[in-house]
Amino acid sequence: MPATETLEEAKRLMGICNACRYCEGYCAVFPAMTKRLSFTDVDVEYMANLCHGCQGCYYACQYAPPHEFNVNIPKAFSELRAETYRDYAWPAGLGGMFRANGKWVMGLLVVALVAVVGLTFALQDPAVVKGVHTGPGAFYKVIPYEVMVWTAAAVFGYAVLAFVMGLVNFQRRIGGKVGDLVKPKALARALHDAATLRYMGGAGHGCNYPDEGYSMGRRVFHQFTMWGFLLCFASTSVATIYDHVFGWIAPYDYLSIPVVLGTLGGIGLVIGTPGLMWLKIKADKTPMDRKRIGMDVAFLVLLFLTGLTGLVLLAFRETTAMGTLLAIHLGIVLGLFATFPYGKMVHALYRLAALIKFADERDK
Repeated sequence: MPATETLEEAKRLMGICNACRYCEGYCAVFPAMTKRLSFTDVDVEYMANLCHGCQGCYYACQYAPPHEFNVNIPKAFSELRAETYRDYAWPAGLGGMFRANGKWVMGLLVVALVAVVGLTFALQDPAVVKGVHTGPGAFYKVIPYEVMVWTAAAVFGYAVLAFVMGLVNFQRRIGGKVGDLVKPKALARALHDAATLRYMGGAGHGCNYPDEGYSMGRRVFHQFTMWGFLLCFASTSVATIYDHVFGWIAPYDYLSIPVVLGTLGGIGLVIGTPGLMWLKIKADKTPMDRKRIGMDVAFLVLLFLTGLTGLVLLAFRETTAMGTLLAIHLGIVLGLFATFPYGKMVHALYRLAALIKFADERDK
């Protein structure tokens, strides 16, 4: 479980906030807080993952640094979230990757990229890699179908399993049954709040991010990133159906559903991720957990490279550059999948679980 000092600090801060209650309308954390008279380890782990880091409570707080109470909820909850990611990861031995996470993620990306590109050029005739291939099956002339599909399926399947097991560990920890995650009413509310990024909206005026001024910037760039990724995932899913159900072989026409979804998703990623990076560079570092900056940056870089290389591959897929670009793109995607369960992506599942619990509590 998370370190005692991290838990104790979070409970201390919640005790002060519960006595004050000035910020109770700011986000989901404070209504959840007011349902409790005292706070257990489980309570603060749940509320830390409910926090969206909007920083409104920090700038509004009369007890924030340099006050002797030193109330800094965004920083304390960020530290606690990172410890929940580490402690509930599956398999447990790989939870240590959340320490110095940026280095681990970028290291695995380099390994995946070098492996895919290196093996492509080592095992395939250079004339084939650098040749012009068009029409159905063009990609598989560079990297055989079985190699591409089974490698991706194995890595993605493992990532899904690790995701699910980590989510189950966290859900059990915060006092819920696994079945609670699919309660229709609570799940619908949680998905709506997650899809709209409700708690980055600041009741219509935005977050106090990157500084104490109100801005919708973080919400907008996060929407580009989130929906960009989901559109890319939808593109891959539709392409899988095309292939395995209808027998339609990639690459597909430029106006086909998989290509349109992938293009829109890639555009979303190359707009959203640099925007979030820019805001992070500008952000006030006082309410920020600086030890986790590497994890955030590595995740944004991975998503940006995925979107960018996908778009470049699309633009040059009928040229001699296609083979090299395909290997680079697949190497980056492989690195993205491999690091999903041990990087910032886990925040999406843990936060959704916390939002489901919050939605369920509101009905009681």
